[in-house]
Amino acid sequence: MTPIRLTPGSVTLNDWRAIYRGAVPELDPACLPAVDASAAAVSRILARGEPVYGINTGFGKLASVRIDGEDLATLQRNIVLSHAAGVGEPMPVSVCRLMMALKLASLGQGASGVARTTIALLEALLARGLVPVVPCQGSVGASGDLAPLSHMTAAMIGVGEFFVNGARLPALAALEQAGLAPIELSAKEGLALLNGTQFSTANALAGLFEAERLFHSALVTGALSTDAARGSDTPFDPRIHALRRHRGQIEAAAALRALMAGSAIRDSHRVDDPRVQDPYCLRCQPQVMGAALDILRQAAATLEDEANGVSDNPLIFADTDEALSGGNFHAEPVAFAADMIAMAVCEIGSISERRIAMLVDPALSGLPAFLTPRPGLNSGFMIPQVTAAALVSENKQRAMPASVDSIPTSANQEDHVSMAAHGARRLLAMVENAYGVIGIELLAAAQGCDLGPALASSQPLEAVRTLVRARVPTLTDDRHFHPDLEAAIDLVRSGQVAEAASAIALPALG
Repeated sequence: MTPIRLTPGSVTLNDWRAIYRGAVPELDPACLPAVDASAAAVSRILARGEPVYGINTGFGKLASVRIDGEDLATLQRNIVLSHAAGVGEPMPVSVCRLMMALKLASLGQGASGVARTTIALLEALLARGLVPVVPCQGSVGASGDLAPLSHMTAAMIGVGEFFVNGARLPALAALEQAGLAPIELSAKEGLALLNGTQFSTANALAGLFEAERLFHSALVTGALSTDAARGSDTPFDPRIHALRRHRGQIEAAAALRALMAGSAIRDSHRVDDPRVQDPYCLRCQPQVMGAALDILRQAAATLEDEANGVSDNPLIFADTDEALSGGNFHAEPVAFAADMIAMAVCEIGSISERRIAMLVDPALSGLPAFLTPRPGLNSGFMIPQVTAAALVSENKQRAMPASVDSIPTSANQEDHVSMAAHGARRLLAMVENAYGVIGIELLAAAQGCDLGPALASSQPLEAVRTLVRARVPTLTDDRHFHPDLEAAIDLVRSGQVAEAASAIALPALG
């Protein structure tokens, strides 16, 4: 995979997506003079002898405690070790790599007062596949993602562990094996590394990128379900959606219309069909999926800004030799974005489950009960629909906004927090649930087409049916269903469902 050039402040969403998928980031060397200037400014600020938060004072509620010059390096090491207090399972490697790249780009803007050598180690870790073992619980999304970023930084100073080729190694051993040395933190560096929103932002971006794949797959399975149920494509007529003006709705309708264009199944019931209107789960797909697309785009815009920003504290302004304390570490924008993504994921799965329920109900679909040729002797898709319902309900419970919660920390110094870490961390699990629902719909829709007249759907939908049937044969009699479900979910999760229909340009986040 081609390396991704990180130009701090102007990294695109596509670049962050590529890094999440495995691309190696390389920092644009043009940023290094600003990095050097920022580090030099810290030295000049210290020489003035004035108290500056986090540089020669304690942290949080202890900001009034002055630290002597000979203890400044110890101060930075201590904050890393004391703040590395996370618990829970380690971050997924792909998300942790993204967090590291976000921190690299932030430090590269020359507002954090770190040395070039510190940035070089972070870049080298990414290049050589050393990923810190970072517990995923412990951040409330304000004063930075302190605990998780402290675990990242601890590994950089030789404390803790790294993942290396899937194995967990002690940090010092992993660094030595890679030909790297741990860093010794100078004034401000520990605080710069562990302060910021990169944990929350990385998790939110990961959720966004998976939600995008989910969205595309759900458009495809929704169109296939419409054909399986002999539904109408009239609700996708562009004139309807132009009158409402929502961009996402217009584009979702266009995609559904294109996915079904040329379908012989659709053409077979254009005339003399006694039905007047389809259920909402078919007819209102543009309205639901379009609204989901619109809020995913809003979240993407927020997260792209956040990813290109600087969120540690204090910030160093080299032109005036000032260290200004503020609150850029407060992750409220990320929390709001994560909540929007969660709502979209929940609704994409919810309307998909309703299509599955419609397909297994002969009164609504006109197909054999539970999509089996011999219902009664066979249960067919009875329990897969129950599984989809269970997954949807679990996502409903997880979709409550995290951003409306707050709990004071640090002896009330940090008295309002964003809970962005909670809001973002749930997203991958929610998308995984929704992948399960879409995978079940994929099988149900393909089965419904197989049980109908021997007619072909559109070219893109036939490509999807071929993809499915290469992995999962038509269900004639009951068999062990779990392997079929796993195969279908893998097709969705891997992006192969959307790729199979790639003759149609599906709406992008950008």
